Amino acid sequence: MNQDSEALHAKPDIAQLLIVSGTRPEIIKLAPVYHALQQTHWARPIWLHTGQHGDMAAQMLDCFHIQPDHVLQRQGSSLLEFATGCRVQLESVLTDTSCEAVIVQGDTESAFQGALAGFYLKIPVVHVEAGLRTYNLHRPFPEEGLRQMIGRIASLHLAPTPRAQQALERENVAKEKIELTGNTVVDAQLWASQHHHIHRRMQGRGHILVTMHRRENWGPDVDHVCEAIADIAREFPQVPVLFPVHLNPVVKEPVYRLLGGLPNVKLTEPLDYLAMQQALADAWLVLTDSGGLQEEAPTFKVPVLVLRDETERPEVLEAGCAALVGADRSRIVQSVRHLMHDDAAYRGMQASSNPFGDGTAAQRTEKRLHQMLRPDHAGLAQKAAERTRHVLA
Repeated sequence: MNQDSEALHAKPDIAQLLIVSGTRPEIIKLAPVYHALQQTHWARPIWLHTGQHGDMAAQMLDCFHIQPDHVLQRQGSSLLEFATGCRVQLESVLTDTSCEAVIVQGDTESAFQGALAGFYLKIPVVHVEAGLRTYNLHRPFPEEGLRQMIGRIASLHLAPTPRAQQALERENVAKEKIELTGNTVVDAQLWASQHHHIHRRMQGRGHILVTMHRRENWGPDVDHVCEAIADIAREFPQVPVLFPVHLNPVVKEPVYRLLGGLPNVKLTEPLDYLAMQQALADAWLVLTDSGGLQEEAPTFKVPVLVLRDETERPEVLEAGCAALVGADRSRIVQSVRHLMHDDAAYRGMQASSNPFGDGTAAQRTEKRLHQMLRPDHAGLAQKAAERTRHVLA
């Protein structure tokens, strides 16, 4: 056995990596990274949940077979109170452990506080789903500001798409600090479909799936969207509408007031991840302001009408599998009517493949982390693989 092989097969130092989640979307997109790191010989992922989302997040962790190592105590109800308590507890955990990196995802308050705690303690920050931008600090709020600030202090930016990569490069992020990985949301979908048997069960056209939760749509926009859905439900009584309703009274009250009496509109409590994936699989069309559903619907070849005036995921527009309709009542109704009557237009919005990834983003993420944190060992592994390929050839 030569020197390289001895070094490669010797037990390496195990790198402890802190993964920070707070919300359901973060758990979904970080779970594949956690699973990929668990399967390595060089890393030990430590999962910390901030408690930003409560019971529904706990269900999500169970869904992906994750037992958090740390669960923070949520303090206060406002974002500012949560942020203050979260940062103090995060710093305590990081001080008591020997983590070599802090991994955060996206643009939540939990992600920002995790990144900030790592930055203050001079621990490298790894940003999953980096580079999404609208450049409008109020749409979405506060997410756009949070992800831009995370981008300023991250040591490694894992871009989900070429467009996100280009956005980072335009902001003068060094190219060697950017890795194009794809979006782990697709990895999560494929994992869930395999482990929980998600497949289309509804016969015929399927339902229209509606979700709405963003702060930017609170107020009159909720009424406008609900009025549009009521118009659609009355015009197409044969088409069922499924609307899992956000628990916030700002959304819940107008939804039940305007849609509660319609026979083909089913209003439910928020769906857990697996139920939502099944609802997507059974859908004919999605109306949503959710970024996650914009990414997930193409996996099931379901067109999306985005209830926003802009999106930080323009790839879904460029691929032709989504269109912006905002909260404009007339525009929403006309768009649904067009797809209902024009089969060619509908088929044109059914993605041939998901523009956000191929299901291997977590593998690329693990490989890049290995290169960053264990460059010598990663180099030896690559050399050994090359020698093996040469021998087999």
